[in-house]
Amino acid sequence: MSLSGTSLRTLVDKWFGVASGIRVTQFSHGCNEQYRFVRVEGPGDDRPLAFIFFRHADGSWCVFPPERRRPAMNLGA
Repeated sequence: MSLSGTSLRTLVDKWFGVASGIRVTQFSHGCNEQYRFVRVEGPGDDRPLAFIFFRHADGSWCVFPPERRRPAMNLGA
């Protein structure tokens, strides 16, 4: 399954359904942060539900963080 092109709105609709009262409560942006993420809260039965969506290198959003980039050696050809 290709995750490329998965928009944040599509994922919010998938996890919360069509509900009112959904809001962004926290986000990160910039080069210095390890991950780019958005925390979204919506109504729940007893208390608000919260999901954290992570931005991946291909531009997609997922509920799991992207793999860390590991150091690599490369021989120039």
